[in-house]
Amino acid sequence: MNARNKNFLIGLIVVVMAIVFMNMVSSNRTAPREVIYSEFLRQVKLGQVMNVVVEPGAIQGEMVDGSPFSAYAPDDPGLIPLLRDYNVNITVNPDQGTPWYLSILLHWGPFLLIIGIWIYLMRRMQGGGNRLFNLGKSRARRLDEKDKRSTFDDVAGVEEAKEELVEIIEFLRDPAKFRKLGGKIPKGVLMVGPPGTGKTLLARAVAGEAEVPFYSISGSDFVEMFVGVGASRVRDLFDEGRKNAPCLLFIDEIDAVGRHRGAGLGSGHDEREQTLNQLLVEMDGFDSGEGVIVIAATNRPDVLDPALLRPGRFDRIVTVPLPDMRGRERILAIHGANVSLGPKVDLMRIAKGTPGFSGADLRNLINEAALFAARNDKNHVAESDLEWARDKVMMGPERKSMIMSDEEKRNSAYHEAGHALVGALTPQADPVHKVTIVPRGEALGVTVFMPKEDVHNYDREYLVARIMVAMGGRAAEELIFGEITTGAKDDIVKATKVARDMVCLYGMSEVLGPINLDHGERQHFLGRDIGLDRQFGENTAEMVDEEVAQLVKSAYEKAKTLLADHMDQLHRLAKRLIEVETVDYDELTDMLQSA
Repeated sequence: MNARNKNFLIGLIVVVMAIVFMNMVSSNRTAPREVIYSEFLRQVKLGQVMNVVVEPGAIQGEMVDGSPFSAYAPDDPGLIPLLRDYNVNITVNPDQGTPWYLSILLHWGPFLLIIGIWIYLMRRMQGGGNRLFNLGKSRARRLDEKDKRSTFDDVAGVEEAKEELVEIIEFLRDPAKFRKLGGKIPKGVLMVGPPGTGKTLLARAVAGEAEVPFYSISGSDFVEMFVGVGASRVRDLFDEGRKNAPCLLFIDEIDAVGRHRGAGLGSGHDEREQTLNQLLVEMDGFDSGEGVIVIAATNRPDVLDPALLRPGRFDRIVTVPLPDMRGRERILAIHGANVSLGPKVDLMRIAKGTPGFSGADLRNLINEAALFAARNDKNHVAESDLEWARDKVMMGPERKSMIMSDEEKRNSAYHEAGHALVGALTPQADPVHKVTIVPRGEALGVTVFMPKEDVHNYDREYLVARIMVAMGGRAAEELIFGEITTGAKDDIVKATKVARDMVCLYGMSEVLGPINLDHGERQHFLGRDIGLDRQFGENTAEMVDEEVAQLVKSAYEKAKTLLADHMDQLHRLAKRLIEVETVDYDELTDMLQSA
């Protein structure tokens, strides 16, 4: 809304409020005593009336004692002569009527005000312009040839997913190649993967490679407060796609509109379910030969309605996983091409230290490193800047303003030294990259491990080593100070989770054996997990708890024994941390070898 319309609306509100206020004030004045007409005539004849004001249909006046009164005045031709006979002061006010503009304002003002407010709110909700009467129009954004196109060269770390989508590109470029053999291209492709893995970028790359129109819309853009708007937008989107075929329709976060039907509070006729029903009809109704292909993305495939995933709708499901080590290196190289990297930067070293990072995390890492280098007036981004950015993305920013007492600092140093020493002395554990007692996020210190390579299968010894490393901090506290603190809270959570997964998921319990004791299928209500369907009895649950506790306690005792046997190294490492706050891999290795 522009300034002129806004001022008009404000002025209209002020005028209406002023009229309402005047009416309230006038109604609060001292009201004259109402008398019937016969009583009024009697009072005149008794000489009790001093002044009267005669108006059409009403008489107002004042008694001899000064009290005001009012009465209804019928059309009585003998009234004026009677008042003259009894010496009453007479004032006659002719009927001037209410001005036409005031009458219109009084009668239509509130209604116009409501209409104005409604239009204002609807414009704000729809983004202004003439969208008020286009609620059912699709809000998809079209990427045309003049826009900057993404290609497969801009995507890395998801090579298998790219191969799955090459067939879609070939069909859009040469559909006759497939039709002459009777083949039908999939109507829909669903990309599934964790957040930030590049699902949206992949869809844009498919459109860029195929050089066809690309319509992008979010699942939440279909659903509005008005019933039927979402279904209308779905129809309009597919109609627009057919007019511009061949083309790609991309629906991001489709779980916002494609969740299980019947999982809401109301019956099966709420707005979201109507929108989903229309989407199912449209995907089942159009022919793949029309050249319209739907690509959708989600990180919650478990909540999608089964009807959406059947063949004929989303025929192909493409998994977009987190990148492996070499994939992370290629992603860092793509984003690093946009910044000035130093000549000695080893991106593979950074990739090794970022397991579990998504493409979005790696892009953020490069950006944070560039900002950090610029703040320090550097000419290029060095490897140390990338290391700093990795720690910030992984563990949060340094809390330099936090003041720790000497006792807390000493406790934190021994705690982190316990983690690092158990990890360094346990062959099955990941190598220690560095250990620091600089507070980051909610942690007072951090021990960073760098796997030699990406591992997809873990043996029992490796998982036990992870529990030992997690409990190394608590073990060091107990050995050195003879007491425990709350600093091991997160360590205990991680160790317990690993132990429970070993027992319930991986069948690594000698007592329970290779049995799946997971909680089963999760029950969804309003998009949330409200309960777990347990598939075993109370006796088995008790055995599970005992096995989990035994695994954690056993690893804890092993960590204590290991640290007790290497007490000199523990003291040396803790003292070094108190002095310099951070010890890297090379210094830690030299310290252990010189012992």
